[in-house]
Amino acid sequence: MTLPAVLKRLLVAALAFASCDASAQNFLWRVDSLTNHVYLFGTVHAGKPSWYPMPKAVEDAYADSRSLVVEADATNQKAMEQFAPAMTYAPPDSLRKHLPPADYERLLRILPRYGMHDAQVAQMKPFIVASLLVFAEWTRLGYLPQLGVDTYFIDRAKAEQKPIVELEGVATQARLMDSIPDAQAVTLLEGTLDAIEKGLTGEQIEGVVRSWEVGDTQLMLDIARRYDDKVKGAAEFEDRFVWSRHDAMMQKIAAWLDQGETTRFIAVGALHLVGPKGLVERLRQRGYTVRRIFVAPEAAQGEGEKKSE
Repeated sequence: MTLPAVLKRLLVAALAFASCDASAQNFLWRVDSLTNHVYLFGTVHAGKPSWYPMPKAVEDAYADSRSLVVEADATNQKAMEQFAPAMTYAPPDSLRKHLPPADYERLLRILPRYGMHDAQVAQMKPFIVASLLVFAEWTRLGYLPQLGVDTYFIDRAKAEQKPIVELEGVATQARLMDSIPDAQAVTLLEGTLDAIEKGLTGEQIEGVVRSWEVGDTQLMLDIARRYDDKVKGAAEFEDRFVWSRHDAMMQKIAAWLDQGETTRFIAVGALHLVGPKGLVERLRQRGYTVRRIFVAPEAAQGEGEKKSE
């Protein structure tokens, strides 16, 4: 895999950390203002063929929307390549110079598990390597980046010539990655190595997927908290790369609800939507009408059944 290809996949995978049963809940909400409405759909950034097409309620919400909103369009190869330098060290600097020798040796022992070797990560910054390892574990478990939920909708929108709007954009996300202090990035990589060695990463991935499949928001939040408690640097990562981004996201979503008439399908990582700091609760507290849209049982799907939470 070439470096640009790795970085392209990493950008989306780094910021997010079985098909749905017919009776399960979706990670799907409708948010209404006095003059407009949008849909919020929580995604995972890697997937399986059996997930598609999405449940009817999700497909209907997408069809009802005039534009697709994603965190960043990671299929934009030109933008990804432009910001690749923010993710790597320029020679003669290298990853080895920033890690304790024992951690670098641990990394070298783990890489073959994912079919990788020293040269592929030698110039990457610690945060990017940590993200790459987590992303590689997703792939090892059978969840492929090219089958991510975001990618599914981006490809659909492009094929249908439906406008795609970036909630943040590649440049904003790259700057966020580049802003992490070196010491914090090294701590995160050390914690990631620990988590992989102890099986915690795979455990978290399977838990996140299952909570997403059944639409259990509290379970997803609990899984994230348990991982934060057990893995060094994970809680700080979550604060910086999930919750801290919500003020800017809220400003854009509120503007669309208050000032426009265009219905948008907003697809963001599922963790962004859960808990008291999640976008769903924040929009509710701001006074918008927020209701959960459920997957209809197969017998009722033709009726477009919806329920309020």
